[in-house]
Amino acid sequence: MAPVLLLRAPTPPDDRYASALARAGFTPVAVPVLETALVNARELRALVRAGPGAAGVRGVVVTSARAGEAWASAVGGSEDEDEDENEAPHADWRTTPFYAVGPATASFLTSIASTHAHAPAHARLCPADIRGGAETGTAELLARFILHDVAAPAQARLLYLTGDKNRETLPAMLEQGGVALRALQVYATRGAAGFEGALRRAMQSAPEEQQQEPWWIVYFAPSAAAHVTPALRAHFALPGVDDAQGKPRARVAAIGPTTAEFLGQELGLRVDAVPAKPSAEALVRALEEAG
Repeated sequence: MAPVLLLRAPTPPDDRYASALARAGFTPVAVPVLETALVNARELRALVRAGPGAAGVRGVVVTSARAGEAWASAVGGSEDEDEDENEAPHADWRTTPFYAVGPATASFLTSIASTHAHAPAHARLCPADIRGGAETGTAELLARFILHDVAAPAQARLLYLTGDKNRETLPAMLEQGGVALRALQVYATRGAAGFEGALRRAMQSAPEEQQQEPWWIVYFAPSAAAHVTPALRAHFALPGVDDAQGKPRARVAAIGPTTAEFLGQELGLRVDAVPAKPSAEALVRALEEAG
């Protein structure tokens, strides 16, 4: 069957999309299209070392493991332990609630303390009261959880660690419920610098008899599409915008209707398959049904 290019970083040890496609007889290969970088590190570090009281917050909202990594980086810092003891002897976040989206984010926050168990000054800055997780897997669920959990919403102000591409669902719901947020962007997403090289290697990894067959290219988010499509057009004839001209033909799938709409309206691509829901099994069915 056809090779399938997944425009996403593989999830070890067994990527669910690659595994489902391989079981169905496809030849999947995943190529990361985005990378993130921590930003405002100095501001976050100063806030962490000031403590929740000085920062004027009663909790921290963490909506991704990447935001958790920013906190971990701020805790670690570059100073030695004695200097930390003198700099922030009263800073202590251990009794401050950290509200986490999903189990992966909650698990990462839990791991921060074990990294610094040997250093009391650092340990006091680590999350200990982690709430949500498994029961708060979406922004909407987390917002409802916070509104229920906070004793006096009208008096609450939470630190909200964000990236550069955040939906307004959570802050809008909290604001409507009377919870104020102090937002701080701690990471930014950008196109992966080595995408084109990784793409060439991925194409070469396909079995020789498949390299000139029509590929499936699966887009997972609008945020990556504009960055990677010029490189894809250099190697594939994309539907709706390119003639073959000696390049292997490709068919395009989008993981959901929002991505499909962006590809069609903004990039002029013809989308040949959209799964009924954003899951590995639904993607396999959509590709099989498209023929």
